[in-house]
Amino acid sequence: MVLIEERQGLVTVLRMNRPDVLNALNGELMEALTTRLTALDGDPEVRVVVLTGHDRAFAAGADIAELVGNTPVTIQELPMLAYWERIRQFSKPLIAAVSGWALGGGMELMMACDMVIAGDTARFGQPEVKIGIMPGAGGTQRLTKTVGKARAMELVVTGKTIKADEALQMGLVNRVVPQELVESAALELAQTVAAMPPLAVRFAKEAVLMALDTPLEVGLSHERRLFSLLFSTADQKEGMTAFLEKRPANFHGR
Repeated sequence: MVLIEERQGLVTVLRMNRPDVLNALNGELMEALTTRLTALDGDPEVRVVVLTGHDRAFAAGADIAELVGNTPVTIQELPMLAYWERIRQFSKPLIAAVSGWALGGGMELMMACDMVIAGDTARFGQPEVKIGIMPGAGGTQRLTKTVGKARAMELVVTGKTIKADEALQMGLVNRVVPQELVESAALELAQTVAAMPPLAVRFAKEAVLMALDTPLEVGLSHERRLFSLLFSTADQKEGMTAFLEKRPANFHGR
């Protein structure tokens, strides 16, 4: 079983499970991951997903054995591009809990998540250049938008790895915790988010991600539209009423 699923209230944990190859992202694992994310996106009983690996690795990269014999034509025909798009379209908060290696495709997968809790053992990098290629699943784009051109360029063209504290300074992760606390910290964050009104959380995620890809004027217009739409929800009425009545709100995602 390449993917293990655990449910904890309104939070689902997806654990990548190819420990013998440090969770290298092959077709089987990516298919399992995206299939489950698609299903969880439509499950009203799930509000947040935590994605993790194991102590030695979140994911140490793509499975090179699947890539080595490809041509420019066959590489375009691989379903990998569709898998990455399905991850990008996941509408609920996706939190990465990272221990050990997050390299190449593993780092790209981490950056495709919305928030990242890293253990102090975590190591990050885009080492593709060392085997004659470059990042191909968003590594050059998301990394540059997150850390800026100069830092992204150095990571991509040297293939160097960085430690968790440097990743924190660059803004790649939300926080660094002792390795043994990674999953509990990620679950604590997930439960906090899961307690919020789910429609407001979804719209807020959509607006934040749009800020990465659009001019300010476009983003502001989209933000205002989503803000206005939330006034049609029962959760908005409940949230504001509860605030005025000085009681806890009870959100239902409607």
